[in-house]
Amino acid sequence: MAGTVNATTSGSGSDSEEYESALETTPMQSQGTNVEENDSFTRLFPERKERWQNLLSYWLLGLTNNFAYVVMLSAAHDILSSDFSVESQDETLSSGSNGNTSNPRDCNTLSTGTVLLADIIPSLIVKLLAPFFALVVHLRVSIVVWLCSVAFLLVGLATSKSMAIIGVMCASAAAGLGETTFLAYSANFHRNVVSTWSSGTGGAGVFGALSYAGLTTAGLSPRSSVLLMLLIPALMSISFWVILRHPENSRCSRKCMSGGVYEEEEMRMLDTRIFQPSLTFIQKLRLLPSLLPYMVPVALVYIAEYLINQGLLELIYFPEDKDWLSHHEQYRWYQVVYQVGVLVSRSSVNFITVYHIWKTSVLQWLNLGVFLTCAVYWWMKSIWIVFFLIFWEGLLGGAAYVNTFYRISKEIDDNHREFAMSITSLSDSIGVTIAGFVAIPLHNVICSMPV
Repeated sequence: MAGTVNATTSGSGSDSEEYESALETTPMQSQGTNVEENDSFTRLFPERKERWQNLLSYWLLGLTNNFAYVVMLSAAHDILSSDFSVESQDETLSSGSNGNTSNPRDCNTLSTGTVLLADIIPSLIVKLLAPFFALVVHLRVSIVVWLCSVAFLLVGLATSKSMAIIGVMCASAAAGLGETTFLAYSANFHRNVVSTWSSGTGGAGVFGALSYAGLTTAGLSPRSSVLLMLLIPALMSISFWVILRHPENSRCSRKCMSGGVYEEEEMRMLDTRIFQPSLTFIQKLRLLPSLLPYMVPVALVYIAEYLINQGLLELIYFPEDKDWLSHHEQYRWYQVVYQVGVLVSRSSVNFITVYHIWKTSVLQWLNLGVFLTCAVYWWMKSIWIVFFLIFWEGLLGGAAYVNTFYRISKEIDDNHREFAMSITSLSDSIGVTIAGFVAIPLHNVICSMPV
């Protein structure tokens, strides 16, 4: 009996100890689990906010970086056809007359390829040199903002064509330095910022060309229209120093990304990634051949594209439509339609991906053939067909650009990606530069032909 009681008491004691142990441990474990879940929950939303901030920032950076470049190209016909030394230049520009009545083609003395060269050669030089120097990002962005402001001031206040051209060159240098800097810096973030950057650059085309064409069509002088755009450098500053969450200011580094829901979020969120490429100059040179499959197709697309835009479009003129669109206005709206096509394609990489970039090269050169014959023989009878073809041209150019950089962001190793992004941006500038040099004699030859 005693044995039974002792056994029972002993068993009860054991059960009681286990129960007390369970009471002591289970709440703690449960509390720990809840704490971990709460930590993941509280970390998740700040990181999601940071993700959207970075997306928005890179879209705005793309917009503001290319804005001045686009405006200068849209204003190219006005810059070359005006006499900046005459006080009444604004009225001359607004009237839409080149002062050339002897040639039915209504040609400028100089091709808009001249402005294209001023708008691309400084950018080309910057893009060629910048990748081989340290990425001191805050200093670089400060220089970009300053150059962009100077560009608008010089063109808007120009008293001579040479002063305006210097302004165009400042815009070019700003765009080139900005593109190499922001694309290289994107290696520190999720690859989706590349798609928002590309979309922003497409937006720069549309808003830049549309704002210039719209303001001048509404009656504002080209000079005043350009000066109004001094808001753009200010917006770039806000985008970079206020909206963008820089790696050193990130709330949570990759070390805190472990376990549970948060680990699953790592691949889907735009967390701040801190890579530290340590490529030497020789290593960068050795890497170049492997990047040629990305660079060559883009260069070919841009040669054809800018031969069309700056060599031929000013020569495709519809005199019968001058009552509602003068020659100047036709050229401006050509640029708007082109930029709309660029925006659409640069914003579509997450929906439609082009892996064979060379196909866009072939199609763009076919476009060049169509526009060349149209400029020479004036066989196109409807400006609306030209608008459609220009939109198609923009689609191809934008698709080549965004898909190239998107592929690099996916296919190139992390330690090589910063340099790859930066140096590949050189390829479009090479293509545009070649197009500018070819456009000038092409313009002269076509203008000397009878209609």
